[in-house]
Parts: sequence; C-alpha cells; structure tokens
Amino acid sequence: MTGTLHVVATPLGNLDDLSTRARETLAGATLIACEDTRRTSKLLARIGVAAPMVALHKFSERDRLERVLGALGAGGDVALVSDGGTPGISDPGALLIDAAHRAGFRVSPIPGPSAVVALLSASGLPADRFLFEGFLPRRASERRRLLRDLAAESRTVVVYEAPHRIRQSLDDIAAAMGDRTIVLGRELTKVHETILRGSAVEVLAALGEEVRGELTLAIAGRDPSEAPRADGDDAIARAWARALDEAEGDARTALRSAAKALALKRAELWRRLTELGLVRA
Repeated sequence: MTGTLHVVATPLGNLDDLSTRARETLAGATLIACEDTRRTSKLLARIGVAAPMVALHKFSERDRLERVLGALGAGGDVALVSDGGTPGISDPGALLIDAAHRAGFRVSPIPGPSAVVALLSASGLPADRFLFEGFLPRRASERRRLLRDLAAESRTVVVYEAPHRIRQSLDDIAAAMGDRTIVLGRELTKVHETILRGSAVEVLAALGEEVRGELTLAIAGRDPSEAPRADGDDAIARAWARALDEAEGDARTALRSAAKALALKRAELWRRLTELGLVRA
C-alpha cells in the first residue's frame, strides 16, 4: 500500500489559524516536506508534533524529489507545507505534486490560509472572477510592460510584491492604470497587519517611510467606461519596452533604438514617453 501526499495550508502568521485537520495531518505524517525547516519547526513545536523534515525549496526541490517519492512508495504519508499559506501558490511544491501524480500516488489537499483569498475577502473588490499574477517582475521594464498589459484586464488582479520594490511598483501602477482602486495587504493575519485602500498614489502616500513584511496587492479591473489607450500610445509603449529590454535597462541606448523603430525624433519620443508616465521628466 502506498502513501498519500497531503498538500497542507499553514498559517500566514497567526498560528491559531491552523485547522484541526491540518494539525492532525501533520501529526500523522511520516515525513514533512517544507520550504524552510526553521520556520516549520516553530509551527510543529507550537502544536507538539515531532516528525522528520526535508527542505524542499526552489533550490532543492528537484534534487530531493526521490526521497519524498521513496517515502510515499514505502507507504508513508507525506505532508507538504510552505513557510505560510498554501503550497504551490507562488511557493515551492508544484514539481513534487506533479511528480507524485505521475508516479500514481494519491494527492490530497488540506485547504486553509492563502494570502490571495485573504486579501480579496477584505478588499471590497469583485472576486467572483479574478486574475492572480504571482510576484511582479523584478526588472522595471518587464514589470511596466506587464502592468500595461494588465491595464486592459476587466477582472480584479492580485499580485505579490517585495517590500524593497513596492514604491517603484506603485509608481508603475499609477502610470499604467491611473487612479483606479487598489488594496494593499501587509503582514496579513500578523500583529502588524495593515490593509490600505485607495489609488496607487494614495496608498503610496499612506505607506510610511519604512516598509517591511510580505505584501499582497489587489487591483481593480478596468471599468468599461474607462477610455482605452490610443493605438499610437500602445505602439510607443511596446517599442519602448522592447528597446529597454534589448538595451538591458540603458535608457539612452533604448531611446535611440526606439526612436529609430518608430521613426520619431528622440526629443519627440522622450516627450511622449513622459506624457505616458513611462519615464520621469
């Protein structure tokens, strides 16, 4: 008889959010595959559970699949957890889950906390249909290009962002989407939980000087009455994003390349880019 891979959602911050079923599953596991053994050890100590652990993060997941699959093949139940929330949702786990399915093992979800669902539930934005994009790209050019594409999305969009990039990202959201409503959740379910709602400019002003902790953003979809970007502006935006990518972020080189591609003088292109909020004057 083979074991079962249990995909266990764990608390985002408040350990009291661990479900009874999740607690029982962790207690009965022969092996716990986790993102960070130090983080998971604290949770296990809190609930009085002792079980072997294997670190299964983005750098080790592929190399340690065989150990986990071996435990399942020997009849043991394995619990897969992340540092907080639901495994596989912008967290490690998808490779293991896919491998378990392919090997014929039973995979069972133990649902619970998720930063995406938690923020949506408190956002007041439509959540009957939404789009989750994971973490915004680290490179500014890629992030701006994605946000320009998402500006046409009618569904609520949910993304994650790192504290050290949140100010730049809010600036980029304002440039791409104007004053539509966004909701920012910081440290959800933790002691310093903060939920801010307003335009990107308003949320940025309310953030304060120092931003720490995990961040989730919900962005209102495009209202049907909102005027779409003109075709000419779209062409400029696409050419600028492409030129920035090719120039690896060098604005001077990108300006020459984009101006040539668009058959515009560099001064005129710079003026248009400034008007579109794609560069700072």
